[in-house]
Amino acid sequence: MALEGRFDDGVVRVGGDARQRYHDSRGYGYPLEGNEIALAPVEAAHLLYRGDLEAVVDAASGERLGFREFVAREPGEDFGVRFLVYADLRSRGFYLSPAAEPWVPNPPTGEADFAVFPRGKGPRDGEIAYALRIIGERTDIPAAELREGVLAVVDEESEITYFEVGRRDPTGTSSADATLPADCEADLLADRVVVWEPPLSLYEQTFYGQPLEGREYDEPTLQCSLLEATYLAERGALALEAETVRERGREVEGERFDRRLTVYTELRERGVVPKTGYKFGADFRTYADVESVEELGHSELLVRVHPAEYVFEPRDLALDVRLAHGVRKTVVFALVGDDAAGETEIEWWSLERLTP
Repeated sequence: MALEGRFDDGVVRVGGDARQRYHDSRGYGYPLEGNEIALAPVEAAHLLYRGDLEAVVDAASGERLGFREFVAREPGEDFGVRFLVYADLRSRGFYLSPAAEPWVPNPPTGEADFAVFPRGKGPRDGEIAYALRIIGERTDIPAAELREGVLAVVDEESEITYFEVGRRDPTGTSSADATLPADCEADLLADRVVVWEPPLSLYEQTFYGQPLEGREYDEPTLQCSLLEATYLAERGALALEAETVRERGREVEGERFDRRLTVYTELRERGVVPKTGYKFGADFRTYADVESVEELGHSELLVRVHPAEYVFEPRDLALDVRLAHGVRKTVVFALVGDDAAGETEIEWWSLERLTP
């Protein structure tokens, strides 16, 4: 026999054998005195939807509410998308609780909507699989609000896409600076630099530039991007003034150039080789281990560079992640800003599709 609940002060209280039926065996709500439990509205809505609750009585009006009436009265424009995700994860065998509820162990911080427990475990086991944030496809996400955990995006047809959001620490084994030449002859063109007859190792071992076609490979002429050329000129590898090349980069790209140069430099200093990611709609594709261009492995990451105050649109996130997955890479966002001391810093975030 289905029970009834009483909606009062933001929670639904259910008596009878509710504790054993809903909480102890299936992880809904939290226990009160005796066998009574308190349910968050989304939990009560799910039990109503399944027919496990007969109705919910509104304490203020005395109105008896079924699922349709209860959902229609529940405030908050995001309740619908939260319910859809809650019901989906329940159907996949997960127990989950609203993150702000007092019974959640070690509750996640930030913008989390739910604490999702490992399969087979619930609120009383003291373990959380991940924090879950839920948005609709038209809800933008400021970069400053990215948090480790899982992001669920509900589209206009109520399909749900899950993304695993995490910190990323790109590292590699390239020792590019140790083998750089000195004062190679080079010319600054409109939007690139030509390096005349540099050591073969500059391209073959450290993967700078692209050989100019039509010249013998053992006497390479390299075309370098303005990013590569600025980096090399700063280290004395080119017979060009670094500031001159940098200013050309700013003329070509605007303020975006300095931001990309910051990320390019950081990647090189971490032993990672960045190359253009244009074909993949990214700023860079990266190689963590470059011993020889002739034996070059698969690039691992696609890096998108944004200012720290950037605002993501969920549709763009889905596009970036889908494209990266299609070419067996992971998309990483490099967010460039200033720390409290005014020093430039980079936050690295990765997103990947997740099937719970």
